[in-house]
Amino acid sequence: MGSRRPGRGAARRGPRIAGFIAGGAGVPNDLWDTRGMLDAALRARLAPALEAAARPLAARGVRAATVTAAGFVVGVGSCVAAALALWPLALVLWLLNRALDGLDGALARLRGATDLGGFLDIVADLAVYGGFVVGVAVAVPGARLACAALLASYYLNAGAWLAYSSLAERRGLAVGDDRSLRFVTGVAEGGETIAAYTLFCLLPHAAATIAWVFAAAVAATALQRLVHAVRTL
Repeated sequence: MGSRRPGRGAARRGPRIAGFIAGGAGVPNDLWDTRGMLDAALRARLAPALEAAARPLAARGVRAATVTAAGFVVGVGSCVAAALALWPLALVLWLLNRALDGLDGALARLRGATDLGGFLDIVADLAVYGGFVVGVAVAVPGARLACAALLASYYLNAGAWLAYSSLAERRGLAVGDDRSLRFVTGVAEGGETIAAYTLFCLLPHAAATIAWVFAAAVAATALQRLVHAVRTL
């Protein structure tokens, strides 16, 4: 997701964050080092292109919030297209939504990130994530139970993530990266969500299987965050 965090204090937090990623805070690498997962690799690969695309927008005074709003509208369109079983259109709009989500983060870093911008970005992301699953459930009746399970896993994972983020911020724990909220990495993140929803569009007849598998991955991520909270709070 293209969430953002203000740059103030980043230099002070950097060494602590690096220490955590290297295995600090008493957490073993094999459980928490998910740098090889799709999300981290995808963000690293796309970062230069997103920054290059954001520079002319920043020069013209375009605000990150404007891009966030445009991305949200496109994302809602992808949810509606999925509900109508217009799978090619849903896929195009979904990928455009994700591109705009990355672009608003790059633009915010160039123009100066704000807490409000990060908050709106995350709310928009979660709305589209859930809405797309609802769209799949409408279009594919046989996948409704699996989609309900996926939404339940989102609820659990988001609750664990947001609660831990708040408490980690209060305690000044060295976790996360430069995004708006403190993320403990896991099996299922933004990049994995892009892949799963792309599969929904390409293989709608297998929507139930895709939803069950991704629900298990999201639940595993929630479990990772729960264990991490028990160890560090």
